[in-house]
Amino acid sequence: MSLPVLRGAAPADVPVILGLIRDLATFEREPDAVQMTAAQLHDALFGEMPRAEALLAEDEAGVLGFAIWFESFNTWTGRPGLFVEDIFIIPSARRRGVGRAIFTHLAKRAVARGCARLEWSVLNWNEPAIAFYQRLGGAPQSEWTKYRLSGAALNALATGD
Repeated sequence: MSLPVLRGAAPADVPVILGLIRDLATFEREPDAVQMTAAQLHDALFGEMPRAEALLAEDEAGVLGFAIWFESFNTWTGRPGLFVEDIFIIPSARRRGVGRAIFTHLAKRAVARGCARLEWSVLNWNEPAIAFYQRLGGAPQSEWTKYRLSGAALNALATGD
């Protein structure tokens, strides 16, 4: 078992990444939730004003997983942070060090950029991921409740309805 090779995503990887995003949605019990197109993903990662960054983990057998993250900003520290929007390791590659390699890479990137934090979310029922994150040294932020405004509610607020 060799360690994965991590590399920044390239435009040609967009279909593979989109497939992994769909696999993640299925794992998260939302198989029909992905609305993003390949063109939208390409624009988000490689367009005129990229909104996110991505990397792939691979070995001789192929792609093992991916991560997508973006830079955030913390007003209390006055420093940026990295927020991991998605990380997904294919089932056959789990427990082989792929997730740790990805998080180590992202931690190094965060430190090099002067970030104060590396953050992510996890579904409360995903006990294997929670245990993994705790082994990394991650700490749940249970005093915060994540809110979301989307769809009709977002549009209503934007239009003053």
